[in-house]
Amino acid sequence: MSEKKNYESSDEELERGHWGHKMDFLLSCIGYAVGLGNVWRFPYLCAASGGGAFLIPYGIMLILVGIPIFFMELSIGQYTQEGPLKVWENIFPLLKGVGYAMLVCSFGVGIYYNIIIAWCYYFMFASMQSQLPWAQCGHSWNSNSCRVSVVRCPAVNPNMTAVPTTMAPTTMMSNGTNSSCIPVGMIVTSPSEEYWNKEVLKISRGIGEVGEIRWHLALCLLLAWIVIYFCIFKGIKSSGKVVYFSATFPYVVLIILLIRGVTLDGHLEGINFYLRARWERLSDANVWASATTQIFFSLSVGFGGLITMASYNKFYNNCFRDSLTVSLINCGTSFFAGFVIFSVVGFMAKSSGRKVEEVADQGVSLAFIVYPAAVAQMPVSQLWSIVFFFMLITLGMDSQFAFMETIITAAVDEYPQVLRAKKWLISLIGCCVLYFLGMPCITQAGAYVLQLMDDHVGGISLLILCIFEVIACGWGYGAFRLMKDVEKMIGYRPFLYYWWIACWKVLSLATLLFVTIFKIVGYKPSSFGGKPMPAWADGVGWFMACCSMVFIPGIAIFKMFTADGSWSERFKTLTTPRDDKFGDLQVSFIENELRKDNGRPMEQTV
Repeated sequence: MSEKKNYESSDEELERGHWGHKMDFLLSCIGYAVGLGNVWRFPYLCAASGGGAFLIPYGIMLILVGIPIFFMELSIGQYTQEGPLKVWENIFPLLKGVGYAMLVCSFGVGIYYNIIIAWCYYFMFASMQSQLPWAQCGHSWNSNSCRVSVVRCPAVNPNMTAVPTTMAPTTMMSNGTNSSCIPVGMIVTSPSEEYWNKEVLKISRGIGEVGEIRWHLALCLLLAWIVIYFCIFKGIKSSGKVVYFSATFPYVVLIILLIRGVTLDGHLEGINFYLRARWERLSDANVWASATTQIFFSLSVGFGGLITMASYNKFYNNCFRDSLTVSLINCGTSFFAGFVIFSVVGFMAKSSGRKVEEVADQGVSLAFIVYPAAVAQMPVSQLWSIVFFFMLITLGMDSQFAFMETIITAAVDEYPQVLRAKKWLISLIGCCVLYFLGMPCITQAGAYVLQLMDDHVGGISLLILCIFEVIACGWGYGAFRLMKDVEKMIGYRPFLYYWWIACWKVLSLATLLFVTIFKIVGYKPSSFGGKPMPAWADGVGWFMACCSMVFIPGIAIFKMFTADGSWSERFKTLTTPRDDKFGDLQVSFIENELRKDNGRPMEQTV
């Protein structure tokens, strides 16, 4: 067992601050990792990718990629006590661009993530009416094709197949005859779908038709940013207390919704669809790639948020135990949320006479069309709707806290003497800038813009970012050195000691390379509603992706050209860890010699 040394906190560290309590950090990590994707993406992905069989690749990728990288990020953040920019100056200076790429990704996701929260606010307020506005047709925004329920006329040609619709055949009249029926070829839409597309979004025909700003959404977005600001303006002192509610409330709601869901007729059909194992899907490479990306994005690695939050830990915090705890809670939440979602989806399928697979959906469609339609059929539907959307708000807020704290901490750590005392002002400026940058997402083409950002800001570019992150830590800094740093912090050698080293050096890196290549080879342009977006829009998406990736080679080239010494000396200096406040990171002999010769530090921090 390693003996803990008596490292004393420096004045800078004390001024920077620590979490007020251990639970502040743990709940912040849980709230950050457990986001909207756990509720609206994982359940559908699991059901569509083999049901119970999907849990096998999901669990394997959790062990190969998820927990090792999660553990790695907490470790380097806690050890260096620095944010996502300064940490790379200590760990592997040549790849400091990884930190800038993390900031760009957090910045981009922070823009559109709050748009989703604004939509949830709008639906929550809209639920405070005597009748849910998406429960019936007959409103000013409804078209002639709107139907609460549908009866199809018998096909004249028995070989004729029905055109897929958003609603489905329902019951016969009590006398056994059909009510006025709908021809087989006629497409009809549900009230919830028309409310979403025609009233809330007033969506245009494509991303090229921007249209007007939806001012009711602009006000909801303003409210969302005001709430975020007052939760983060004091940094971890304020956000660390808010998470006691925002990180735990969703679990209370999920339990309540599950209890309500399993009392509904048809819930077993939905849960059976969710869990039914289809073992043949395990031979599909797409299933394994989907499991990897879901683990990857579900744990929120690569955005810099974990490094930021861990940097406020005390040096001797047990980051190894925290990594295992948060990772397992996150994945357990995703699995549990599947029962909540599919018990209600099964009820909706049963009540509308459709198969579960015809009703099941993911993402925006699940949250704002499918689930609201199901809730509208429940007794006291307004209450269940308010509870559901408030849960989504709290799920999103925790993740948004971390995105904003990552950006603010990086700026303050770079210029501590100037900005640390004005953190409230930096928070205000950041919230205002992101609010106005989010305006394109609340126009009539906003849903297209958001889909484009979601596909590219945190897509392939984030996978590439994490490949370089693992290279910097596992090979540049050294997996064995990092594990020894962990021993200094937690006071003992973690179990499966060589497993974590193998993951940081080979296994996680190889898995990320496989998934990234698979994604690039199988790349498909962004689409919305099943229709591909125009080529120019996809080009804009790739430009957004490159905005983060370009920093990795860009900063490395800049540092090579501005460092002192010969090219070989510059490279060796930039690939050698810097001194840290505890004196455990060693400065290279080259840099020491150059400092003596020049009488000044090697280079200015980029």
